[in-house]
Amino acid sequence: MNSFSLAPLYRSTIGFDRFNDLVEASMRVEAASYPPYNVEKKSEDEYRIVVAAAGMADEDLEIQVEKDVLTIGSTRRETADETQYLHRGIAQRAFKLSFRLADYIEVQTATLKNGLLSVDLVRRIPESAKPRRIAVNGTASKLVSVDKAA
Repeated sequence: MNSFSLAPLYRSTIGFDRFNDLVEASMRVEAASYPPYNVEKKSEDEYRIVVAAAGMADEDLEIQVEKDVLTIGSTRRETADETQYLHRGIAQRAFKLSFRLADYIEVQTATLKNGLLSVDLVRRIPESAKPRRIAVNGTASKLVSVDKAA
């Protein structure tokens, strides 16, 4: 695996230490191969994670968010029947996928339809974290909020 240093970027960033660490960590970690999943960007502030969950029911899946980490997992269900398979191509093994969520990303809904688990995410930035313009004048500075369109 080729590696490269992001050190030159550190000189031009202030307060992005955690972001730089996340980028470097993501380059070191191998991607999970089971189950297959997609990460979609629906709009500027809306995302969706779609996980192939063939043969699984709602009660087989567990979704939780803890300390900005979204974890999607399943437990292997024991079947009472003693089916003899000639070919078993639909894997129903336990899995655990973890996704680190950026600041202000919230899980909105989760639905299971046609063997696909869809987890919708939305970014909700509080007013205190939105960009603002700082007026410069001789005596006291006054804060003015900045609209996205401006």
